[in-house]
Amino acid sequence: MVTIILLTISNVFMTFAWYGHLKYRSAPLLKVILVSWMIAFFEYCFQVPANRIGSYEFTAAQLKTIQEIITLTVFSVFSVLYLKEPLKWNYVVGFVMIVAAVAVIFKKW
Repeated sequence: MVTIILLTISNVFMTFAWYGHLKYRSAPLLKVILVSWMIAFFEYCFQVPANRIGSYEFTAAQLKTIQEIITLTVFSVFSVLYLKEPLKWNYVVGFVMIVAAVAVIFKKW
């Protein structure tokens, strides 16, 4: 559970670092890059421990898969609430397909 919490916090920072500037398109690109890097520092402060702790319970492929699901969830909420963009049906269908991939990765074969 600690891994998932840390990955979620990391992804909140990551999403703001990568996409938060889209709300401020008139800001100078250099400024946006520098601010994004400052935000990304905090992403790494949570991401690295999450992967280190999680590696005792999950494989690298499973950690990456968990991270991607968390990323899609955080991004969906961010996109709707912060960027005010609609969550279209085809996005949801695509996300469901990715969740199906999770089932394949975590299945004991």
